[in-house]
Amino acid sequence: MLKDKVAIITGSTSGIGLGIARRLAAAGAHVVLNGFGDKAEIETVRTAIEADYGVQALYSAADMSKPDQIRAMIDLAVEKLGGVDILVNNAGIQHTAPVTEFPAERWDSVIAINLSAVFHGIQAALPHMQAKGWGRIVNIASAHGLVASANKAAYVAAKHGVVGLTKVVALENAEGAITCNAICPGWVLTPLVQKQIDALAAREGINGQEAQVKLLSEKQPSKQFTTPEQLGDLTVFLCSDAAANIKGASLTVDGGWTAQ
Repeated sequence: MLKDKVAIITGSTSGIGLGIARRLAAAGAHVVLNGFGDKAEIETVRTAIEADYGVQALYSAADMSKPDQIRAMIDLAVEKLGGVDILVNNAGIQHTAPVTEFPAERWDSVIAINLSAVFHGIQAALPHMQAKGWGRIVNIASAHGLVASANKAAYVAAKHGVVGLTKVVALENAEGAITCNAICPGWVLTPLVQKQIDALAAREGINGQEAQVKLLSEKQPSKQFTTPEQLGDLTVFLCSDAAANIKGASLTVDGGWTAQ
């Protein structure tokens, strides 16, 4: 479906981003991986994608808090792979604290990576899509882009911002073959969420399985985690011709979280 398209997926060395990268590669797209982690492990992931799917896979260590490095990542895709057709903005970090105790530097870092990086990536990639007359931008927002939770001021603000930015970019490109949409997952079992599960287990003196159920029960009526692979399949759909007239949407994959 996406043979020889070029896709950049930020925050894709593990978790949701890696699940999306693999699904895009399976659909025929060449991919640019991005994120932090052990160099040897990242190289193993990169070469496995090439071997499994017969596509090219590059790696960029661009820091999503640095606009110049984001632009360099886009330039890398253009130089080495011939362009950028698909941009998946997935990189994200989290910090929890009441507003009155929220460290200013943590606010700045969450906003920089979860929101500003999305803007800088789109700004750098969009001209290449416009020159080709085709493009797909998929922003991984969150259920927290639509509703709020206590102690997550920066994350909720950033994800609400991503949903709004998605609509603006979609409207500015509404008449062409470039789409911009947001996916809003609920709980997905990733390293980021595992830290919250571990913290809950330690705080309440329960085991990991009990903590998972408790965490899900608070918000997600299905009591099941969404998988990175499911989000990858939805991303592939949004990149397909079938989704050509889906523009500015925020698609929930949250087990009923925001239906309440």
